Amino acid sequence: MFVQIQMMQLVDTHTHLYLNEFIPDRDDVIMRAIDCGVEKFFLPNIDSSSIAEMLKLVTRYPDHCFPMMGLHPTSVKENYLSELAVVRRELENKRFYAVGEVGIDLYRDKTYEKEQIDAFHQQVNLALAHDLPLVIHSRNSFDLIVTILEEYDNPQLTGVFHSFTGDIRQAEKAISLGFKMGIGGIVTFKNSGLDAVVGNIDLSHIILETDSPYLAPVPKRGKRNESAYLVYIAEKIAQLHSMDVARVAQTTTMNAMSLFGISKTSGRVTK
Repeated sequence: MFVQIQMMQLVDTHTHLYLNEFIPDRDDVIMRAIDCGVEKFFLPNIDSSSIAEMLKLVTRYPDHCFPMMGLHPTSVKENYLSELAVVRRELENKRFYAVGEVGIDLYRDKTYEKEQIDAFHQQVNLALAHDLPLVIHSRNSFDLIVTILEEYDNPQLTGVFHSFTGDIRQAEKAISLGFKMGIGGIVTFKNSGLDAVVGNIDLSHIILETDSPYLAPVPKRGKRNESAYLVYIAEKIAQLHSMDVARVAQTTTMNAMSLFGISKTSGRVTK
């Protein structure tokens, strides 16, 4: 499969390449991905502790790595206001390509639900102020997040529902709000049900992601995920849409470049 699409350009729109899981072989991981045609990597921030390593990677690979700035919902604790102050300062002083990873996560712990909602509101406002897309984490919170987004009723508000795993109704709602769906390794899981949904979503609404080092696709499930494995996701989507994988690569790359406002060839800002 790698040989099949290595001459095409793919974009990993969500990868945590700066995390400690990649310390032993980070450069090799990046070069493996580039060799497979995955040439651009969008890096979502987590909190103030992750910024330095993320930006270090951007400095090392300026034509391949593109940073986002945001406060991840699972990092929203008692000190979230001071964390948001850091996000605000970074957005004012450096170039970022999205406000992310932001959102609401009610999967395991709802202790800071109120604070998560406030943090999300504040970061939506930052996205609007800086004319940037949102990269939204919506685990067990999709409908709540949609309700919040609908309150803004602003066509300028756009972005992606990262690691989308919803049903067709939720997909249609996201599309109606001007958002794309980030599709990752879960679409390859046998019993996820996501394949049936993705097969009924027009490709114009889809961008590809790995969320590496998490959620490796079949046939790498259970292993550390990496951006090179994006090719398995592209191939699965091609099967679901009964089309050549080259078309999946071309369309999802175009979608990603348009959403994040960069040039396909140079990576320079185009908006």
